[in-house]
Order: sequence, then structure tokens, then C-alpha cells
Amino acid sequence: MLYYAIINIITFIIWGVDKFKAISKQWRVPERVLVSLILLGGAFGALAGMLVFHHKTRKNEFWVLVGVGILLHLAIYFLIVR
Repeated sequence: MLYYAIINIITFIIWGVDKFKAISKQWRVPERVLVSLILLGGAFGALAGMLVFHHKTRKNEFWVLVGVGILLHLAIYFLIVR
């Protein structure tokens, strides 16, 4: 559980940093990093970042990736807990 808490907090923060950099026209966080964070367990943090920062909400692939990430890691969690 601690791992999921940490990865989601990190993902949320990085989503906010990337949004700030987008507004400021600075160097951005590569999309492969954002996708990797989702697949590593940060899907809930990404979803929160999308909703709070209104970042990547127009890109359908991120909605799909976040949904798949949430389902994947919920399944992993319940398989481990059982």
C-alpha cells in the first residue's frame, strides 16, 4: 500500500509540474514518462492530476491509459491481498 501511495503522490505532483511548464512554455515532461507513471501504479494520481490541473484531459489516449491503469492495478492489488 505504501508503494501505491508514494507512486500516486509522485504522479500527481509531476502532472502539476508538467501543466505549469506547459503554461510557462518551458521544457515539458515527456509523455512516455507520464505513461510510465500510470503503468507503474500511478493511475489514481494521474486521474487526480487530470481533474485538478485540467491537464491532458483533451487527449483520449490518456483517459484510456488511466482507466486501464486503474483496472490493472486494482486487479493486482486484489490478487495480492487474497
